Amino acid sequence: MKKVMSLLLMSLIGLVGTFAWAGSSREDTLDRLQSSVDVLHSIMATPDKGIPEQVLNDAKCVVVVPNLVKGGFIFGAKHGRGVATCRTAAGWSAPAFITIGGGSWGLQIGVEDVDLVMLVMNDRGLQHLLSSKFELSGEGSVAAGPVGRSAVAGTDWKLNTEVLSYSRSKGVFGGLTLEGAVVEQDNDSTRAIYGDHMKFRNILSGRVPTPASADAFLQAVADAGHQAHIAEAQ
Repeated sequence: MKKVMSLLLMSLIGLVGTFAWAGSSREDTLDRLQSSVDVLHSIMATPDKGIPEQVLNDAKCVVVVPNLVKGGFIFGAKHGRGVATCRTAAGWSAPAFITIGGGSWGLQIGVEDVDLVMLVMNDRGLQHLLSSKFELSGEGSVAAGPVGRSAVAGTDWKLNTEVLSYSRSKGVFGGLTLEGAVVEQDNDSTRAIYGDHMKFRNILSGRVPTPASADAFLQAVADAGHQAHIAEAQ
């Protein structure tokens, strides 16, 4: 009897959590858009230790995951929700919402909260992102991105790497290895902002109008490359 009551209680808690999430999903997603703007502004505030201008300007898509949680004991895990936009003929696309998660193996302990930026660098990476779900694994799939003004020289990221990844922990940006992480569409956040389910491909291909709530995010993406150019010229 106690076991049955426990199961019923757990089910009730789960239902309450579901309803609470449904009510706060739009607010949470709007907060994530603003947090992503803050992350991009922080990148541009550190030109000597940030993402190089050439990398930003060559990126086909930009993905920002504020507050990615990494942690574990022996077995590690990472999970976060983010925002993506891709270049189109008319400029940056409306934002598409993603989740990223995965496990890792190694001697590790504790929990770390980091900001993550992923740059899709070629057509193969773009097609993977448009597929709505893909795993960052295999040679050339993902690599820690070069950092700083002079870090681009001598690397083969432009030819071979689908996704370059960066993380910020305690205000410092650096490359981050994400092999094994799975990126997929965040359906809850998509419905919260667009009012209905939208196909990932349609959003990132520029077929969906940009909601006013995402204007600041797209402006921050556009400004990032421009400000990087100014910093490089100084």
